[in-house]
Formats: sequence, C-alpha cells, structure tokens
Amino acid sequence: MLINTYTICKMKKINQLVVGSMLSLCLLLPSHVTAQAPPVENPQDGSIGMQGTIPSDPPSVAATITTPTNGQGFNQLPVTVSGLCPNGLLVKLFKNNVFSGSANCVNGSYSIQTDLFSGQNDLVAIVFDSLDQAGPPSNTVTVTYNDAVPGSASRPTLTSNFAKRGANPGQALTWPIILANGVGPYAVSVDWGDGTEPDLLSQAFPGTFEISHTYASPGVYNIIVKVTDANGASAFLQLVGVGNGALAQTDGNPESEGPAGLAGTTQTTILWQPAALLLPFIMTTFWLGKKYELKMLRHKIEQGERPF
Repeated sequence: MLINTYTICKMKKINQLVVGSMLSLCLLLPSHVTAQAPPVENPQDGSIGMQGTIPSDPPSVAATITTPTNGQGFNQLPVTVSGLCPNGLLVKLFKNNVFSGSANCVNGSYSIQTDLFSGQNDLVAIVFDSLDQAGPPSNTVTVTYNDAVPGSASRPTLTSNFAKRGANPGQALTWPIILANGVGPYAVSVDWGDGTEPDLLSQAFPGTFEISHTYASPGVYNIIVKVTDANGASAFLQLVGVGNGALAQTDGNPESEGPAGLAGTTQTTILWQPAALLLPFIMTTFWLGKKYELKMLRHKIEQGERPF
C-alpha cells in the first residue's frame, strides 16, 4: 500500500512536470511570422468599423506664389500658377475668393493650371492638411485677363466643393462639378491624369454635373477639367484624384509622394516544426526520470526507510 501511495504521488508530480514542460515548449516555439496577404476590402459582412481623427495644430507655414508675377497680363488660357509650399500638404488656389484649382505639394513645390475672370484677378494659394485645416494664405498676386473672344463678357466658370477625392482601384470615383455662366450647350473634356483617353461629355445647361472614372492602379493624379461654351470661351479646373493603395513606381502625372493607403494586411502562421524535433527528447527525459524514481523507491524500501 505504501508503494502504491508513493507511486500515485510521484505520478501526480510527473503529470505536473508534463504540463510545465509543455508550457515551456510553447514558450520555446516562435510565436508567429508575418507574411503578406491579399488586400482586404472593407467594410466586411458582420464587421463593425470605427474611425476618428486626432486633433492637431493647423499648418503654420504658408505657400507662396512665384509665377505669375504681380501686375502681369494675359490673353490666353489656361494660366499656370506655381510656387513653394510645405511638402505633403494640399494646395488650393483661389481667384477673387473663388476656388479655382488644387494640387499636392511635392518636393516643396506645386503647379496648378487655371483660367481667369475677365479683367482683374487676385490670386491666393492656401495649404490644407489631411484634416482640411487651412494654413496661412500666401502672398496675393494680382493679374489681368484681356478676353479676346467676342461676346464673352460672362465667361463660363468651373468650381467644385471638393479639391481632392479618392476611391479604391477598380471602383468608380465620382466627382460633382459646378458650371456657371457662359452660353450652352457646353463641351466637356476630362483628363484623369492616368494616361487614359480623356472623357468627352456634353452639358446643355449651367449647373452641377458629375464626372466619373475608375483608376486601374493606386496613385495620385492631376485631373484637368475643361469646358467650352457655344461662343468658344473656355474654363479650366485642376483637381487631385487618388487611387487608394500603396504607390508603385510611377512617372508622369501620378505623383511619387509615398503611400496613399495600405495595400494589404499581415497574417500569422504558427511554426510547428520545432515541436516535432523537441517532443522525442522530452518523452525520453520523462521515461528516464520515472525509471530513476522507481529505482530510488526500491532502494529506500530495502534499507527500511520511509519512501516519503
């Protein structure tokens, strides 16, 4: 009975040793490795999404307008407005306080094609961060446009409530454009900046109309919208379109300014190979330990000692 009791006690200790050793084995295993997985489209069925913004100070450094120069006159459109800016911010151009184009600040500079009102135009560029917080206004540059088109006292104008919009590659990017003034019908041309043929549309009357395009790959693109009215007067509007995702090697219009999004996620893979190598060693150790304990038990009994 004494041997059986001792054996039971030792088996409990051995079971505890087995559990502890297996836990140690888990600690010895590499916990995970990361591998690139295909992009996951969100939202997913049965999922709950949360998003938020972290407050930060608005931009403190203003853009500058270096071209054109103050007092310059023009008789052809479009006009290129360019200058310096804090890298990575969105630059919005205003003429007489009306939004007239946008561009991303890349490598510390920007360039925007725009039209002008007949007569005097006060040009101001303002930088915006990702929270759409405005920085200080740039220097004001006053230029003049001498309209050479007969009967175009009221030229067509283009603007939008959105200076920058994006969509996932393969999904339609839709953009509302506001057309005012001029004489209908209007011919509309939209160059989406990705090397595809421009879209050609017809608009009968002034008002808000939509343009739509699907980007095949991630990137940041300069969009040029041009409208010509029945009198031959034209209006131009430059915008920033984004194909969401990690940017590949680009040239031309797509701007290499860093990731526009995340191309994919990582997944965890457990490594079982080390367990297959260590398990025979652990089992052998258990067997030798049990054999040694039984040998010591018999020795103590032969010497008349209490086994525990």
